[in-house]
Amino acid sequence: MDSNSLFYSLDLVAGNGCTLSVEHRAALQTSMVLLKKNYKFHRVLLWGKIFGLNKDYFIAQGRGEDEMLDKKNLYSFNCMDWFLLPSATDTMVEKVSIAAKRRFIGDPSFVYERLETSEGQDGAVESKVVATVSEETRLVVAVHQIDEEASVVPRGAFVKSPRGLVHVNRSFGGLSHSEAKKLDNFLHFRKAKNPNKKSILERGDLSPAIDFLDALSDDIPKGSWSLQYECAGNVCVLRSLLWLGLTFFHLPMTPQHGYIYMGDGTQNLNLPFML
Repeated sequence: MDSNSLFYSLDLVAGNGCTLSVEHRAALQTSMVLLKKNYKFHRVLLWGKIFGLNKDYFIAQGRGEDEMLDKKNLYSFNCMDWFLLPSATDTMVEKVSIAAKRRFIGDPSFVYERLETSEGQDGAVESKVVATVSEETRLVVAVHQIDEEASVVPRGAFVKSPRGLVHVNRSFGGLSHSEAKKLDNFLHFRKAKNPNKKSILERGDLSPAIDFLDALSDDIPKGSWSLQYECAGNVCVLRSLLWLGLTFFHLPMTPQHGYIYMGDGTQNLNLPFML
C-alpha cells in the first residue's frame, strides 16, 4: 500500500482484519517520509506485517526508477526504527526450506536448526545438525516468496517503457466494474514466467506495453484466489488462499489499488483439500 494513501487504503481492507493501532499509524506517518528521503526512494509502500510469537515484523518496501527490479525491503518492530533486508538468493531459499519449519519467533538473531537422528553402534541415538538458518534470512525469503506468488496489480496499472523499465501508468483510470469481476484483468507483479502461454490469436488483442505480466487466472491450482465486492459493491477485494492474509483492493473506475499482507509468513499447505 502506498504511503501517500495508507490510512484511506487500510480502511478499505479492514473487513479482513488488516488494520493497525493508532500508535503504529502515527509512527508510520512520520517514518515513511523519512525512509523515502534517506534512501532516495521514488515511493514507499507498507508491504505488511508478519506475526511472531514474541514480536511482530512490520515490512516496508521502497521502489526506485524501475518499479519491478529496484525494490528494497526493510523491517521494523515499532514502525520507527527500520533495518534494511538483503536480497533473496537461491541459497537462502534452499536453506530456509530445509531448516525453518515453525512459526516466526520475533528475534532476527534466532537460529533455526534441522536435526537428523541416527542410531550408533552401541544403540544410542545420536543427533546431528545438518542445516542452520537465521530468522532474518527466513524473513527475507518469506517476503520474496509472497511477492513472487501473491503480489497483485490490475491490468494497465503499470507500463513497460521501450528501455525495458517498468513505471506507474499515470494515465491508468481503473478497471470498469465488469472488468474487475474477471481474474484475467489482475496480474502478478513479477517477471512473467509463462510469456508465451497464450495462443497467437489471443496475443493479437494484447499490448506489449501493459500485457507483460502473468494473469491470476493462469495460476495452478485453479481457485486459489477469492474475488469479492465489499463496501456496498464499491470495492473489489482479492484474497489469496495460498498465502492467507494477503489482501488486495481496487476501486473500479479509479486508479486506487494496493495490497497488504498480514499473516504468519507460512504457506497454506491445506489448499488442495480446500478446493
